[in-house]
Amino acid sequence: MRAENKAEMKLRRRNIALTVAYDGTNYNGFQWQSPPRRAVQNVLEDRLEKIFGDKIELAAAGRTDAGVHAFGQVVNFFTNGRIALEKIPIAASSVLPSDIVVREAREVDKNFSALHSAKSKIYLYRILRDAASNPFVNRFAWHIFRPLDVEAMRAALKILIGTHDFSSFKAAGGAPNMNPVRTIFEAEMFEEKIFGGDCLTIKIHASGFLYHMARNIVALTVAVGRDKINLTEFKKIFDACDRSLVPATAPAQGLCLQEVFY
Repeated sequence: MRAENKAEMKLRRRNIALTVAYDGTNYNGFQWQSPPRRAVQNVLEDRLEKIFGDKIELAAAGRTDAGVHAFGQVVNFFTNGRIALEKIPIAASSVLPSDIVVREAREVDKNFSALHSAKSKIYLYRILRDAASNPFVNRFAWHIFRPLDVEAMRAALKILIGTHDFSSFKAAGGAPNMNPVRTIFEAEMFEEKIFGGDCLTIKIHASGFLYHMARNIVALTVAVGRDKINLTEFKKIFDACDRSLVPATAPAQGLCLQEVFY
């Protein structure tokens, strides 16, 4: 939502929040981009205008990067449109591309902001560890065919739980002067089968995330799993608050914004 238009937008009758899922493969992230670059926000705003009959400007819980997916992205916008809540997901499906879906719609208080009202978020990161790639999973997982030490990776993730300075996992390019202190409530890994693919899924539930924080945590955790560093080294890198010590950022396609809590 454009800051200069927010006061005008809030004069509208309704504040609508949507829960949105999307496959981020074909988009330059969520946040609006100048054409011809296309982001999820560009498409949502354009198509929702057809449903509500007025100009739509969205606020979003998270600005997912290019290639990152979402199952539980939350957006909100102000509108004078009268369409009933229960009809919004169906109407949206008629105008949106198949890789963007409105899962739920609700009317919220005028002061609700999908971004600023969020209390915590869950991101999932999936790793496909089969010897061969899987065409049904490749768009949604990082394929690592070498063996991984699963128990060591789980132990590494436990080190992150609590309130810490996560500067070691913050990439350049995020919001300037952002406080690097975050609280991680859960950091765990479990095994699951997806279309027959043998996947490891890393779940991180935190009060908030710095730019590339989730993918950089995955990168360092995978380094433990590959026996490139041990747990003592993992903790030293974490405590150093120095991004240069962390391996290259994990690929975007494995990451999914799973749920946002308010």
